[in-house]
Amino acid sequence: MQRKAMAIDRHTLLTPAAVAAVDRRAIESGIDGPGLMRRAGASVAAAALAHFPDARRAIILCGPGNNGGDGHVVARLLDASGIPTFRFGFSPKSGTDAAGAFADFPGLLPPLPAYTPEPGDLVVDALFGAGLDRPVEAEVADVIARIEEAGVPVLAVDLPSGLSGLTGRPTGAVFRATRTVTFAALKPGHLLMPGRELCGEVEIADIGVPARMIASDDPLWRNHPRLFDAALPRPGPDAHKYARGHLVVFSGPLISGGAARLAATAGLHAGAGLVTLATPAAAIMAQATHLTAVMQRRIDNVDDLAGWLEDPRLSAFVIGPGFGSSDTCRAFVQAIASSGRPAVLDADAVTAFAGEAGTLGRMFSGDCRLVVTPHEGEFRRLLPDLAADDTVSKVDRARRAAAALNGVVVYKGPDTVIAAPDGRAAINADAPPWLATAGSGDVLAGMIGGLVAQRMPVFEAALAGVALHGKAGHLAGPGSSAEDIVARVGAAVSDATAPTG
Repeated sequence: MQRKAMAIDRHTLLTPAAVAAVDRRAIESGIDGPGLMRRAGASVAAAALAHFPDARRAIILCGPGNNGGDGHVVARLLDASGIPTFRFGFSPKSGTDAAGAFADFPGLLPPLPAYTPEPGDLVVDALFGAGLDRPVEAEVADVIARIEEAGVPVLAVDLPSGLSGLTGRPTGAVFRATRTVTFAALKPGHLLMPGRELCGEVEIADIGVPARMIASDDPLWRNHPRLFDAALPRPGPDAHKYARGHLVVFSGPLISGGAARLAATAGLHAGAGLVTLATPAAAIMAQATHLTAVMQRRIDNVDDLAGWLEDPRLSAFVIGPGFGSSDTCRAFVQAIASSGRPAVLDADAVTAFAGEAGTLGRMFSGDCRLVVTPHEGEFRRLLPDLAADDTVSKVDRARRAAAALNGVVVYKGPDTVIAAPDGRAAINADAPPWLATAGSGDVLAGMIGGLVAQRMPVFEAALAGVALHGKAGHLAGPGSSAEDIVARVGAAVSDATAPTG
């Protein structure tokens, strides 16, 4: 009888501790542990045959635990397929499922130093997987170095040995895998850098754990439309511009107005009904030569801003791109916070509160209405003590920052983390590398601001802004500038909000 396939949740992320809890629940429910191991090994063997058809030898490196047990299953199946197969590593612990897997395919198990890489080898790394939270021992580090030097491809079981499944950072020497097969769900280490690169191509195998058991109390996901789609603004046929929100973007001085224009244009393309640049007098004429649909209002000081804030139609604010003066920026942020309206702080606005995350958090006390979008350098300036703690994952850094700020933190990078003060967090791993270009962050800030202006909740707006920013980058293509990316924002949003079915 053919086994019914179980659903694979490709978006819930499980920490190594959560995976261990899932395994316990599965075994306690009566699911056969050796059966899970056989199916895990079969998935890895299938990947080896499908993706490495030219391998002359299969070298299975087996650890003493369940990861090694998976390796013994892989060895049995690859040997049966006709590939010369050799195992090296550690004897399994007596009485375990791994010992049973070895008993099903007994034979030589030389120590790791006995392996000498040869051309045509495929190494299956079944040593430790995600459970390892310490540096690998010297003999493991040595074989890792020899395999890397020989250029032999590595197929990792669960996670490359030496890589933290929690932080995505190496604990010491680490395999660089060509491909990784994991089970049931992704772990943060598969998505956080440099783990994502060290894993190579990642596939999730269904090994028979019911979907209802693949769960955790930790609200951590891979960023995906299902997290924000229901909250995306979809104006009806009777919508008017003020119903779609009025976004304000603050312009800097004459020499640095381009950043604010990018943010304002992005907010407009993200769907805000009106966008106004709040511009100092010296920059108004320069900005006017570049603007058409984006309006302007002269704002020179906090008194000018306070008078304008009496207009209840102003629905959200973006401040920081190319803004300059920290003192003025702090005063403007305080005025916005006192008005009770949401704000997106980027670039110079983040730096204006260097070392004073608590001050900023107190300004925005109450309901969550703040989004802060630091890159690594800005994060280190804003929260230097937290950034200096190398024991903390990027996810937990973002979560702690969000709690300190009482706001959503978009911790930017190739592995952007979006975190809310209530602990919800997501890792975005779909953005193209060419988004790392001058002005790209200004576009992102404007997109989030445009969505918030339309009354989208700030966490969902940040999730959507990051995802759609990546989509716009894909549409723009390699070699794109920020101007190219902002021109595709409307198409990215349109695709996301188009009716389905």
